[in-house]
Amino acid sequence: MEKVLWVTGGGSGMGAAAARHAAGQGWRVAISGRREDALAEVAAAITDAGGEVLTVPLDVTDPEQIKTAHEQVVQHWGRLDGLVLSAGLNSPRRAWADQDMDEFARIVDTNLLAVARVIDVSLPELRRSGGVVVIISSYAGWQVSPLAGVAYSASKTALASVAISLNKQEAEHGVRACHLCPGDVATDFLQQRPNVPDEAARAVMLTPDDVGRAVGFVLDSPSHVRIDEVVISPVAQT
Repeated sequence: MEKVLWVTGGGSGMGAAAARHAAGQGWRVAISGRREDALAEVAAAITDAGGEVLTVPLDVTDPEQIKTAHEQVVQHWGRLDGLVLSAGLNSPRRAWADQDMDEFARIVDTNLLAVARVIDVSLPELRRSGGVVVIISSYAGWQVSPLAGVAYSASKTALASVAISLNKQEAEHGVRACHLCPGDVATDFLQQRPNVPDEAARAVMLTPDDVGRAVGFVLDSPSHVRIDEVVISPVAQT
């Protein structure tokens, strides 16, 4: 039976690339995100390439929407074998001197709490299938990166503990989790930086497809293999 993957943040950037790559490897892919037009564009690319895709609009900060989206995915295909959790948020205001605490809470909600909620609601299916979870974190979640911001760094660092706890507590069910930490990636997420990189800077960064291939490696590893953590960065990363 073909495996089913649910990708959050699937409408753009690394999530979209991971969805396209997985579909090309034979996964049935459900993609979620807030922008229906972006989801439709990614879905069209997957369909045109011969893949199977379901679009499930979702704001990952809304617990009820997460439950509804999960139900749609499982009802549509009857199973769930993997998650790629790619939705993320940051702010140009990143230092203690200028950050806004309401914004801080939104960043933590998106980057950490939403990840935990999606995993939590999906665990019954993942236990049955011996599923795999890929948490797209950040270089800042692997190594201290002050420029990434207080809220972003704290929320991404915490994702390592989420992955480790899954691996320690759910191994008996065959569930595997990977904390995937990309360095600089040339996506629209760069618009959230205080100083937006120019084209020359973007040219030496990772591409979303670079990350998509790394996700694919984790997803398609044999069921007895667990990839606990992956750090992927451009040669130019400092």
